[in-house]
Amino acid sequence: MDQTPPPLTNEASYYAEAFSRNIGLLTEEEQQRLKNSTVAIAGLGGVGGIFTLGFARLGVGGYHLADPDEFERANTNRQAGAMTSTEGKAKAAVMKSMVLDINPYARVKTFSGKEENFDEFLGEADVVVDAIDFFSIDARRRLYPAARAQKKFVVSAGPIGFGSAMQVFDPFGMSFDEYFDLHDRMTQEEMLIRFGVGITPTLLQRPYFHPDKVGLKNHTAPSLVTGTFLAANLVTCEVVKLLLKRGKVKCIPHSSHIDPYVRKYKKVHLRRGNRSLIQRLKIRYVERLVAREVSL
Repeated sequence: MDQTPPPLTNEASYYAEAFSRNIGLLTEEEQQRLKNSTVAIAGLGGVGGIFTLGFARLGVGGYHLADPDEFERANTNRQAGAMTSTEGKAKAAVMKSMVLDINPYARVKTFSGKEENFDEFLGEADVVVDAIDFFSIDARRRLYPAARAQKKFVVSAGPIGFGSAMQVFDPFGMSFDEYFDLHDRMTQEEMLIRFGVGITPTLLQRPYFHPDKVGLKNHTAPSLVTGTFLAANLVTCEVVKLLLKRGKVKCIPHSSHIDPYVRKYKKVHLRRGNRSLIQRLKIRYVERLVAREVSL
């Protein structure tokens, strides 16, 4: 893609015209605050790419983009950067190019996604967005404590069938491991089951999506673009509220789940997270399903 800025007089005039239709829902002062803000997005696949483009259309000025992978053909059904022209190309580089095609003056840094030291990735960010692949639980367990140590909010939402569920972690509130009831002695499979049950405690997707459709062993799961679009709506709205300090943001142990297929919206409050009795029962149910799948 051509990275040459359009022939306008300066950055200020380009920005004012490009994002003028935001004004009315945002004030001019708020728009400038978004311009001066930076978001750190970990993962640029199913949801991360759409998050990134959503922030770019909102006029957010700064980006730290991290992903270790390249686009492949199987990404085409749901990932914003997956096209025939980008097959085999690094996701971080592609998404940087797309952001700059929207706003040539955006400040974009890319990261390999393999850094053990999160200081640079998180350092300048005002808000952190978790768009890591569902099965990469170890990466999440490194990201969240690092963000917490830097007193950064982490916002996350993923596709759940036709819908999406969102969580916001307050750096002074309940931690990631506390909410999902994770510890180092667990197997990867045990952690993934708890994570999956924790992000969808209402099970709105249950009429058409069952846990046995997820392959914990081979790290496969069905995913639709409807869910990724809805996740982007949830995350971009919540991040704007955090950046502009608009209204009250409900953080974990509060969360929400929306499924347009069944036309339901649920607010969730799990005071003890996955340690609550009902959550433990759901976890045991899923564990039995997985054990049955393995025995077949």
